[in-house]
Amino acid sequence: MKVMIRKTSSGALSAYVPKKDLEEPIVSQELPGLWGGTVTLANGWQLALPEMAEGTSLPITVEARRLAGD
Repeated sequence: MKVMIRKTSSGALSAYVPKKDLEEPIVSQELPGLWGGTVTLANGWQLALPEMAEGTSLPITVEARRLAGD
């Protein structure tokens, strides 16, 4: 699914899923660098993010995968 990752004005990360019209803060991430691991949204969804370069600028739209069992 397409997911836009952005940094809010307070510096926190958030994810927007256009197809669901859902925007949620990212409350935890598996890897410190964000890319290539999973993130957990405030609503409990877990998303697997693609591998990307460490310095990738935000906002960016990526193809993420929602993990089952959420």
